[in-house]
Amino acid sequence: MPPTPRSSKPKKSGSKVPSPSGEQSNRRLLIAIGVAGVVVAASVIGYAVLGGSDSASANPTPQLEAAGCTVQTVKALKAGDHSVTTPEGTSKKWNTSPPTSGPHYQSPAIWGAYTEPLLQGQVVHNLEHGGIYIQYGKSVPQATIDELKSFYDSHRSGTLLAPLPSLGSKIAIGVWTVNSPSKPDIGTAHLAKCTTFDEKAYAAFFDAYQFKGPERFPKDSLLPGS
Repeated sequence: MPPTPRSSKPKKSGSKVPSPSGEQSNRRLLIAIGVAGVVVAASVIGYAVLGGSDSASANPTPQLEAAGCTVQTVKALKAGDHSVTTPEGTSKKWNTSPPTSGPHYQSPAIWGAYTEPLLQGQVVHNLEHGGIYIQYGKSVPQATIDELKSFYDSHRSGTLLAPLPSLGSKIAIGVWTVNSPSKPDIGTAHLAKCTTFDEKAYAAFFDAYQFKGPERFPKDSLLPGS
């Protein structure tokens, strides 16, 4: 057991400690107020710089639109909905195309880059875990696909890259976000459709939204092959 601390009471003394003068009291009060002000200011600056633990990055929409993308933001559908009962299944509730939230199959797709289309009922489950997909149409040039693959190689954790022929000449990047995992049914889904690749705009989308899904998983558990 740790030793019992000794009493911190001051010893009695025959002399009386003099009370501070009015001027001294005022000076001490002003110093205390000044110190408190510095502490508060430092806290505000720190919060602004660090943004807090769950703060979002800057809105990427202006960058995406400047790059020629169209951006759709919708209220996310309910989390934890496994009403898509087969991997090939779909849902009439989906409110974007490709889907970005809501009903999904009980098992997600394996993270990675694909040369064949993915099953969208599984992809939505990946988004619920905080991931992002990049899907491209059948008419996207091979040179652009190569750029997407290079971008994927720098964002492998929590990312799916795959063709989706129905997109035609467009590229879709989609994500499902919530402000707090304690309120998984209050969220927003984001879908950008682009005709070209713009690294800065895509990176802004990833920085703002990735790993903020209704179910939060460690980044190293969302690596390719898992």
